[in-house]
Amino acid sequence: MKFIDLRSDTVTNPTDEMRQAMFLAEVGDDVYGDDPTVQKLEILAASIIGKEAALFVPSGTFGNQLALFTHCDRGTEVILGEDCHIFEHEVGAASIIAGVHLRTLQTTHGKMDINRIKHSIRPDDIHYPETSLICLENAYSNGSVVDIDYMKQVYSIAKDTNIPVHLDGARIFNAATYLKTDVKELSQYSDSVMFCLSKGLCAPVGSILAGSKEFIEKAKKKRKLLGGGWRQSGFLAAAGLIALEKMTKRLHEDHENAQYLANKLSEIEGINVNTSQLHINLVFFQLTNMRRSPDEIEQIFKENGIITFAPEEDGMMRFATHYWIAKNDIDKVIDVMRTI
Repeated sequence: MKFIDLRSDTVTNPTDEMRQAMFLAEVGDDVYGDDPTVQKLEILAASIIGKEAALFVPSGTFGNQLALFTHCDRGTEVILGEDCHIFEHEVGAASIIAGVHLRTLQTTHGKMDINRIKHSIRPDDIHYPETSLICLENAYSNGSVVDIDYMKQVYSIAKDTNIPVHLDGARIFNAATYLKTDVKELSQYSDSVMFCLSKGLCAPVGSILAGSKEFIEKAKKKRKLLGGGWRQSGFLAAAGLIALEKMTKRLHEDHENAQYLANKLSEIEGINVNTSQLHINLVFFQLTNMRRSPDEIEQIFKENGIITFAPEEDGMMRFATHYWIAKNDIDKVIDVMRTI
């Protein structure tokens, strides 16, 4: 059975073009700096994102934690949102790898209060840890896109206090698509940025960490320390090149399908769609009158060839659209949801 997988855009398989490019890729040993396909990917990635240099890393979490490990001294403090991916979904890695303290601030649709950021930067006091980094996320993993003016304000605060900014841009191309702007307009308000090749861009493995040449040289050695030194990684980089050259240009289709899915769901009695966070390819909604258990609902979907996460106890669910989800797939999902 062909499954319709709505759990995340991380489930995307590589396209046929990617598989062919991987098969034919020219490779070398990247630790020694002689894999030409990786070099091509890193040069292209840096150019697209508007940074001096870039580094190919195994995953988004790896890239984010490598950024913290590179920017921050041990025992310093990082300011970030209380519900951001680095804090909530990266296994507490910052305390183990970078050895930093995370100072979390309340957010509204992915945005920390500007004044709270200012007041959270530590003064020079023997009792306090030093503030070493501010982290932003765009697009947010709750589906929200943060506006450019907000990013500019945060970056200005950081520059005034000589603190770097790291951007978790796992879905930065989705954010740029929503804002109808070039991705550089977002990345310019950060000193480093991580973005994924393996979500909506369909590459099988890998993310990019980008920044200044000095930062990336430092990060490259720390990548090796963490066990992230690639060998013939050009086989994977070949798919990443297609992800950047072609797949970034079609993300609007996933956003349109997400809107279509949200509209269809909202027509069903007993479903409340969260339209305030419907910016990219993620649809959040609540089943307000569940007559079946979460496990039963998940199983009904599976029996009909649809893979989802079970609803939370309060009925909250998330569906993700991506390259492998077409409108007729969405229509099938809606038909099954009506029976539930």
